[in-house]
Amino acid sequence: MKLRLKINGFLIVLALSLIVLFPKVFFRKAGNGSLDQMIEISGIVLILLGQLLRASARGFKSKYSRQGLTLVQGGPYSLVRNPMYLGILLIGLGIVLVLFEWWVAALFLLIFVVRYIQLIFQEERKLLEIFSEEYRRYMQRVPCILPPLKALFERDVSEYLPLRFAWVKREIGTVFAVLFIVLTIESWEDISKYGFPRYFIREFAMIGVIILLLTALTVYLDRRTAFNQQNGTEKS
Repeated sequence: MKLRLKINGFLIVLALSLIVLFPKVFFRKAGNGSLDQMIEISGIVLILLGQLLRASARGFKSKYSRQGLTLVQGGPYSLVRNPMYLGILLIGLGIVLVLFEWWVAALFLLIFVVRYIQLIFQEERKLLEIFSEEYRRYMQRVPCILPPLKALFERDVSEYLPLRFAWVKREIGTVFAVLFIVLTIESWEDISKYGFPRYFIREFAMIGVIILLLTALTVYLDRRTAFNQQNGTEKS
């Protein structure tokens, strides 16, 4: 775990250093067209969905894994075997869409594959040693990190994204920190180019609507998850 943190820390420092040294190479120029707005909206939605997925995966695993003695196969783990890494992927792509040029997305995906696929293989070897045939059957049934679109629409979202407010509360600091940093960087050039009043009306209203919708989704998921737990229909 310490080695993993050191490697991830090195990659983050390297990426930040390159961005600071060559900002014009990486950052997307501010635009006011509908396409730019749609890209920014998509990016913010991906960031928030990634955070919700991470909160769901951590909370669900903490509740049902019995400190690693039980193989968790329900909730977000019924959608993909590695929902935490899928959450990181969504957050990373969201940040790229909001701030950076298109080609940075390809670079991010390459780094993600090289870094996290190796970690996934290492972790799954350990899980095979611990859970043996049970984990083999789980691997055959559930994809590694990318869910099929069909699975997203065939089931109620609360089945593969259970959520409790207590789980979200643990992640809320990270959520606000990521959003604040991304939006501060994104807004700087826009305010300089278009002025604060125009930026405030356009951006703040858009972001407010997105956060409101995702808050409503969180409330729905919390209530559905509580209902499923009370009725014993939630599977671990």
